[in-house]
Amino acid sequence: MNVLITGGASGLGAAVARRVADDGGRPLVLDRHPPKQDFEHMQADLADRRCAERAVHCLARAAGGLDAVVTAAGIDACGTLSEVPAEDWDRVVQVNLLGTAAVVRAALPYLENEPQGRIVTVASTLGLRAASDATAYCASEFGVVGFTRALATEMAGKVAVTMVVPGGMDTAFFDGRSDRYRPGPESQLSRPQDVAATIAFALAQPPGCEVRELVVCPSREPSWP
Repeated sequence: MNVLITGGASGLGAAVARRVADDGGRPLVLDRHPPKQDFEHMQADLADRRCAERAVHCLARAAGGLDAVVTAAGIDACGTLSEVPAEDWDRVVQVNLLGTAAVVRAALPYLENEPQGRIVTVASTLGLRAASDATAYCASEFGVVGFTRALATEMAGKVAVTMVVPGGMDTAFFDGRSDRYRPGPESQLSRPQDVAATIAFALAQPPGCEVRELVVCPSREPSWP
């Protein structure tokens, strides 16, 4: 199975790439940085739509097609709306929402050629429940939720669509933040490999069977329900 993974060089994306490889698949990584493991990859900035589209086509053609896409890339810019620079705010939406749509759009012709192509989008619990000081992230993730639900309706019977909604994960996502916006020492965070196992479950469904939405979070996740 050829699986294109955005954000596949670190965090959840890297865990998904490793899981795909362990399951006998072929991970194709699209990221701003090269992956630490020797996976086929293209470097691209998802905020640049044309660059992202070219990377999808290059990876797909080199691999002889795509069986699935997992959109695991995501960034944040914490702070109140008036505090976050407009360029940083916009970039969160460009990467998380518009980048997801650009990659999926470019991948669709390859997925539609398969007996059961699959798309797995990664949203967030903050795409279902809003939080203060996270307007950019919530706007982008609420957008991913709406995009995915509409896409599932549009692609019904042609391409399987799943949305995975993780809570907080133990990744570098929180690095570089002030203490105010970092999980405290008492916080429970999911291991990225556990969330990757959930994504692998969605990818492994038989043709004609779809897991539409999955919430995956620590048992004491504060942002859910």
